[in-house]
Amino acid sequence: MDNAILNQILNIAFEKKVSDIHFEVDNPPMFRARGHLIRAKLGSLTKQDTEFVAKAVMEQHNRKLPEDLKEFDTSYTLANVGRFRVSIFRQRGNLGVVMRVIPHQIGTFEQLNLPPSLGRIAQVPNGLILVTGPTGNGKSTTLASMMKYINDHFDYNIITIEDPIEFLFTSSTSCVIQREVGIDTDSFSVALRSVMRMNPDVIMVGEMRDLETIDACVKAAETGHLVLSTLHTHNTASTVNRIVGYFPPDAQENTRQRLAESLTAVISMRLIRGKSGETVLPVLEVMYATPTIKACIRDNKLDEIEQHIEKGRDEYGMQTMDQHLIQLCRDELITLDEAKRVSRSKDLERKLMFY
Repeated sequence: MDNAILNQILNIAFEKKVSDIHFEVDNPPMFRARGHLIRAKLGSLTKQDTEFVAKAVMEQHNRKLPEDLKEFDTSYTLANVGRFRVSIFRQRGNLGVVMRVIPHQIGTFEQLNLPPSLGRIAQVPNGLILVTGPTGNGKSTTLASMMKYINDHFDYNIITIEDPIEFLFTSSTSCVIQREVGIDTDSFSVALRSVMRMNPDVIMVGEMRDLETIDACVKAAETGHLVLSTLHTHNTASTVNRIVGYFPPDAQENTRQRLAESLTAVISMRLIRGKSGETVLPVLEVMYATPTIKACIRDNKLDEIEQHIEKGRDEYGMQTMDQHLIQLCRDELITLDEAKRVSRSKDLERKLMFY
């Protein structure tokens, strides 16, 4: 492995529009495209090859590769090509690297096949907006699209706290300040404590990873700021449960009350293969916190939330994931088998007949 080969691999990733590149010992470089892993037509990587990739990434940040490195998240920029989010890790004693491709441009809702209701959600002046879903299913891209909308339409002071910085924003109507954990600040929680002295209107936190960060995000939303972040949960109910579960038992009832007041929206998503097999499409549950849903959160009646989302489609632009899957099936954009694979419902086919 040398710089020319590494750059060639990274260039191919952008040309072929893959989402991730894997560098692991005893395997050739592998690309993830449309949900599938594809082996590059190259030889298996050696220990020296993966160390070279890791060193190249670290050197771009003027850092040496520590001998005892276990895991490290950062970014990498290939001049005149694009940027990558990088995860360096150790497995069976060897270093591995996964690089997530960050698109050149931040897409609009329409370009990303996201529902226009996200624009309505992005217009709220304060509260907590969460984008949730499994790793690699479009959370960061969707969050960036919402930030772009806010940046283009409002004269806000926007501060992002990320690990690492992914999409680069240029101040438009708003002013955007981007801070990277490990470079510009020591941690999410430290940055959130100082952010209030920076006159923010909007705060974007890359991920709510721990109790201190979650508590700080909720407090910021409670004090009149708009806060956007992500969680690895699959729907609104599991999101509320996950947040409440971070708090000690004697604080959980109060946390439900706080969430009922501060939570504005939860956008839960998965990526699904299109009918042709050559594209991927986002499937979303969109929850807007109506008074009824706030009462469900407050009273811990989370199993009732989905039916209120379902009923709120016309008035509030909400939708359950099944409603979106059914719509994509009817528009012949996905197959029924693919919809059933993603749906958590056992009666999706029956719903398709009656909706």
